[in-house]
Amino acid sequence: MLRTRCSAFCRLRSRNYATALGPHALVLLEHRDGAIESGSLSAVTAAQQLGGQITGLIVGGPEQVQAVVQRAKNLSGLTMLLHSSSPQYANQVPEVVSPLIERLLVNGSSFTHVVSAHSSSAKSLLPRIAAKLDLPAVSDVTSLEHDSSSNSTTFTRPIYAGNAIATVRAPSSIPLKFFTVRSTAFSAAPSGGAEEAEDKAVEPVEVADLPSQHIRSDYTKSDRPDLGVASRVVSGGRALKNAETFKSTLEPLADVLGAAIGASRAAVDAGYADNSLQVGQTGKVVAPELYMALGISGAIQHLAGMKDSKLIVAVNKDPDAPIFQVADVGLVADLYEAVPELVQKLKQ
Repeated sequence: MLRTRCSAFCRLRSRNYATALGPHALVLLEHRDGAIESGSLSAVTAAQQLGGQITGLIVGGPEQVQAVVQRAKNLSGLTMLLHSSSPQYANQVPEVVSPLIERLLVNGSSFTHVVSAHSSSAKSLLPRIAAKLDLPAVSDVTSLEHDSSSNSTTFTRPIYAGNAIATVRAPSSIPLKFFTVRSTAFSAAPSGGAEEAEDKAVEPVEVADLPSQHIRSDYTKSDRPDLGVASRVVSGGRALKNAETFKSTLEPLADVLGAAIGASRAAVDAGYADNSLQVGQTGKVVAPELYMALGISGAIQHLAGMKDSKLIVAVNKDPDAPIFQVADVGLVADLYEAVPELVQKLKQ
């Protein structure tokens, strides 16, 4: 009896997803203030490596969507652009947005993959949809390869705070493959494609009796480059003593370098810096051209968030600090003497 029920269920699932001629990825395009998030641009690049069609999806409030659609139509690699607007979608609550995406993915859908940046929003949304469709999801992907002959996709993703790489294969028996990508592992898809992607409006799915309600969004405003995409980052650790010292020491150096400011978890927990500046396993993962670690010992959780940086410069008075094991340039010195001197040299 159990076997009979399983066979019937499997046949039902197979009818929910149309057999595609090749990979067809649905990429969730997140946006803010009329601009597409850089992580979503990396997700488009990752989807291109599947070697098939790419459809973008933009969801938002009525006053948000149109401006983003005009920008997204020119993205290189997109073949189709779907968009849906509703007042309910203005704040992207997962419980509200997920029914729309579920509807797109069933009933004869040609999609074979669902792709997103590994953002806070996507980490809430994609696993929810995958679970409701009884499908697995792969997170924080750093590389991928699709085999059209077997209709399987192989991913790599870091585990154990980046100290090991797991290789995960999603076989053809998984009709729809969900995954999020680490934005620093893929370049941002450029604008200016050969042809504009065709856009199509999708009717929203209104959700009654909302289980969750959006109260407010608090953003840290800064004239500095965004930490997640900055080409230069200056980070400070617990050795900076307090918030005033953190600011007075790091800001002059960041100003002269045109760099973003980051912090270790120890500095954030001590109240030296805002949580949005945290770099590490439980913060932001960055891979800038230049990463300067000032007064950061180099705990494994911090290294997981910055060790892919192109050039790592460390200043620490402890010669045995773990940060020196990954640094390309290391200076054993008192940062209160070294940093002001460095700022003066750079200004010359």
